[in-house]
Amino acid sequence: MNNKNFYITTTLPYVNADPHVGFAMEIIRADVIARAKKKQGYDVFFNTGTDEHGIKILQKAEAEGKDVKAYVDEYAEKFKGLKESLGLSSDIHFIRTTDEHHEKAAQDFWKRCNDNGYIYKKNYQVKYCVGCELEKTDSELDDNGECPLHPGKKLELIDEENYFFKFSAFQRELLALYDGRPDFVLPEGRFNEIRAFVKRGLEDFSISRLKSKMPWGFSVPGDDTQVMYVWFDALVNYISTLGWPENLDQFKNFWPGVQICGKDNLRQQSAMWQAMLLSVNLPPSEKILVNGFITVDGKKMSKSLGNVINPYDLVKEYGTDAVRLFFIKELSQWEDSDMTLERFKSAYNSNLANGLGNLASRLNKMSVTYFDGNLDEGDFLLFPLKMSVDYGVNTTNREGDSLSVYIHTIREKYQKAIESYDLTIASGYVWELIGTIDKYIQDYEPFKMVKVDEAGTKKFLWNASFGLMHVASMLEPFMPETAQKVLEMLGQAQGQNVPEKPVFASQALQNGLFMRKE
Repeated sequence: MNNKNFYITTTLPYVNADPHVGFAMEIIRADVIARAKKKQGYDVFFNTGTDEHGIKILQKAEAEGKDVKAYVDEYAEKFKGLKESLGLSSDIHFIRTTDEHHEKAAQDFWKRCNDNGYIYKKNYQVKYCVGCELEKTDSELDDNGECPLHPGKKLELIDEENYFFKFSAFQRELLALYDGRPDFVLPEGRFNEIRAFVKRGLEDFSISRLKSKMPWGFSVPGDDTQVMYVWFDALVNYISTLGWPENLDQFKNFWPGVQICGKDNLRQQSAMWQAMLLSVNLPPSEKILVNGFITVDGKKMSKSLGNVINPYDLVKEYGTDAVRLFFIKELSQWEDSDMTLERFKSAYNSNLANGLGNLASRLNKMSVTYFDGNLDEGDFLLFPLKMSVDYGVNTTNREGDSLSVYIHTIREKYQKAIESYDLTIASGYVWELIGTIDKYIQDYEPFKMVKVDEAGTKKFLWNASFGLMHVASMLEPFMPETAQKVLEMLGQAQGQNVPEKPVFASQALQNGLFMRKE
């Protein structure tokens, strides 16, 4: 990946159920990163899609009495619909693991891995979790002998002859990769977890299934009696979507890339996939970002518990940008987070109706009511901050700085958080700026100032509106529709990274940005 190209990808969700908020959170975070990189001038390749092979999907299609290809086609469309519903980038790439090109790429990858001596065949017995689509050792099971991620689901006992990948051959190379990249996996706790897993020693894993038992998948090259194991097939999507192996120019321009996954995908993304890449002499990924789970009232979402939250329903009730903001600002970047509809509503009212929406409406109303939207260019030195500002580590709280100095500082902190992929922290800086501008207005009371100093009030409102303009600029990756509305209100064009000189529109904000939800 060259300096001005950037590649980011989500995992590919299984199409054995409707989209849920866990994946919605993952793809929204990826979209925020993609948009932020575009604002910095990068050419961005943003990948997502659907994983459509494996025993879970075959069983689900059979249970619903549907042809398996018709079943995956139906569910793929439901995931494609997230693009519009969640306000995702219009140029997002959507790959399906049933795509013809992906099949060719997966089989080519297999051949190269086999030619390099990392695939062999043997008889074996293993305990297998259908929910994870992974083999499980006794040490990975709970006291009930079940997978802790899928309690209540009986493990399958597999006894057959399959092909295996020599995962054990890559322990030293994986540890060298981890040692050479101290931030290869974020957060640090997950990195320590996968490092410890690899240090304990690696076991080769099965990469095929008997076609007579599990016919839904790609045939193993040179052996029509076997189909490729779902993880081996699906992981190749991260490079097949770039056109590998035919379009090597595009592949070399964007690979390696940043991958976002849930904590249940830690092993697959940061160890198995990296070993597979090494086996065919391709560079490992750039970085792995690992999200926690979303829980509901402290419990993992489950259809049996009836606590699954559908992202389409949230968008219908609250709007796209409100959903995007909640998943970024209110849920932990790295750890498990609890979500309830009550918490969502409270955050909506606090952040949007009473926060950003109230600030934009107040400034717009005063500007239009007092001056028909025609404001004189401000003077920050005339109206310094009256509040004390904490600029962070190794600084003392200061007051009397100009609003412009404060904005410059907060944008620097915001940008560092974006570059570190700390999206929750970055969005927090936007709301810190909103709070500062609101306090700025409270301290100077322009609604009173206008009665005695009309000229000064014009300049002050220009200052405050300048701050709001920067709020909108910083908000674009998180809430693109809302940012555009605020920029239009201020007479600004979308896409300006750091606007130099605001030009204000005289059109009043008719209906407000956000209405309170009771």
